Amino acid sequence: MVPILEVHDLNKHYPVGRSGLFGKKRMQVLRDVSLRVDPGEVLGLVGESGSGKSTIGKAVLRLIDSQSGGMTFMGEDLNTIPPERLRALRKDMQIIFQDPYASLDPRKTIRATLSEPLDTHGLHTGPAREPRLLELMGMVGLNPAFLDRRPHEFSGGQRQRIGIARALAVEPKFIVCDEAVSALDVSIQAQVLNLLADLRQSQGISLLFISHDLSVVRFISDRIMVLYLGRVMEVGPADAVHFAPRHPYTAALVSAEPSLKHESRRIRLEGDIPSPLDPPSGCVFRTRCPYALPACAAAVPDLRPAGDGRMTACIRDDILQETAHD
Repeated sequence: MVPILEVHDLNKHYPVGRSGLFGKKRMQVLRDVSLRVDPGEVLGLVGESGSGKSTIGKAVLRLIDSQSGGMTFMGEDLNTIPPERLRALRKDMQIIFQDPYASLDPRKTIRATLSEPLDTHGLHTGPAREPRLLELMGMVGLNPAFLDRRPHEFSGGQRQRIGIARALAVEPKFIVCDEAVSALDVSIQAQVLNLLADLRQSQGISLLFISHDLSVVRFISDRIMVLYLGRVMEVGPADAVHFAPRHPYTAALVSAEPSLKHESRRIRLEGDIPSPLDPPSGCVFRTRCPYALPACAAAVPDLRPAGDGRMTACIRDDILQETAHD
């Protein structure tokens, strides 16, 4: 199967302040990140704030530039694609933003919001416009009579549905969901997640689903990629990663989920995430890892097979099974 999105060794840094007389410090946000998303697949990206999840989403959509790394979308090289072709290709790649209150223009009606991407790409013009708007409202479970209302008349969950309808308007093949449910109440989260799952099945859309909540990611994803300080810690099938993690950081994320059953086995990480301006040598997780050895500081561990279709970046083969929980 040819991936709809493929990324190799993606690196991204930002200049911060000054270093000496002639240069600026660099904050490395992504370090050699590789991933793929197959047609109709949902890949979940999970990690704490500052891990680089949203940066990946923006980079693969070419909303920001990266310093190095290969990216192809539907077989086309996103780094060398001409601007006019990239504009046309944006029809097939959309994004759902985190904040349902900030992502909608308060001055525009929902009709105008949903019409804007259709106008941009010349879709469903003339008499075909109204049926398409009614169809979009129905797809996300909203009353078509709401088309002439403005965002302030809707709840957070309804606004996020409008954001989803806007992303679906141009019939994309791939959508980045950037913390699309994190600003919603738990009950509304479930509704939006079920909606996305249903749309994925009915429309065949591929999703890059970004969240800091591993349980949410597991619910909707086929595979999960775990990030820490800009590096990939573990990749694998969603249930396998969640129920039998192979990396100590993944195990810590799992144990942080509310649970009475596993309270006695909770992994408590010491300290804070190191600054990306001065990351630890070797494994970037070693300063908080309960299993760290002196060797963990010597070299960056390769992402290598760990069984069951998984990859992990950890040298501690002797504790991999200990991180699994029942």
